[in-house]
Amino acid sequence: MLKDRNAVITGSTSGIGLGIAEAFAGRGVNVMLNGFGETAQVEALRRRIAAEHGVRAEYHGADLRRPDEIADLMAQAEACFGAVDILVNNAGIQFVSPVEDFPPDKWCDIIELNLVALFHTIRHAVPGMKRRGWGRIINMASAHALVASPFKSAYVAAKHGVAGLTKTVALETAAFGITCNAICPGYVLTPLVQKQIPDTARARGISEEAVVRDVLLAAQPTKQFVTVEQVAALAVFLAGDEAASITGSLQAIDGGWTAQ
Repeated sequence: MLKDRNAVITGSTSGIGLGIAEAFAGRGVNVMLNGFGETAQVEALRRRIAAEHGVRAEYHGADLRRPDEIADLMAQAEACFGAVDILVNNAGIQFVSPVEDFPPDKWCDIIELNLVALFHTIRHAVPGMKRRGWGRIINMASAHALVASPFKSAYVAAKHGVAGLTKTVALETAAFGITCNAICPGYVLTPLVQKQIPDTARARGISEEAVVRDVLLAAQPTKQFVTVEQVAALAVFLAGDEAASITGSLQAIDGGWTAQ
């Protein structure tokens, strides 16, 4: 049972992260939201989740490229809830460019947010999970943790790093009732993916319609986007007791992309 557990979910004011927060709250999990957004909109979101699901919903606006702000996020979650039982590392950014033109500042931002931030949230979460003898760490990787695509050098490098970090943390925590897994979605039509479409069109010299048809969904044999709800359901399963023996795994949910 997940009721009355406590979760920190990064990047949870929109997209996949919000879907995961809603799914956990629907099962009685208190949630610490994190992400960008207008103050009034975020507050309305927080209040709605708490009211609809009868849980505590809090918010911390940490910039996950800053280790000091990550430390404050995790400390505030512990103070609010008394424990962080579930950590979902979901926040991410993307930039599309040929490697020779890739801006170094964009490279650093992507590595910091998509990989280094996970190290910091995990290192703050693990001691308490070990003390309590229970914990779930779920890292949002990508099909790009398993395969590469052109023009995404920083993102692919970061997500391959997430795969290695996931396996290492799983081995270190396996004897303490803690699991650490990565979810590897294919293309989900989130704001992050929608933003990639014009960038990819420019990088490849094709139309945006061709990007969707010939680049994004061409990779997925189902020819359909993965849904936020499907990813959220997998996260909930991995957090449950039924998944206690699943750790160190990279869970592909990609419409068959990586089966090819």
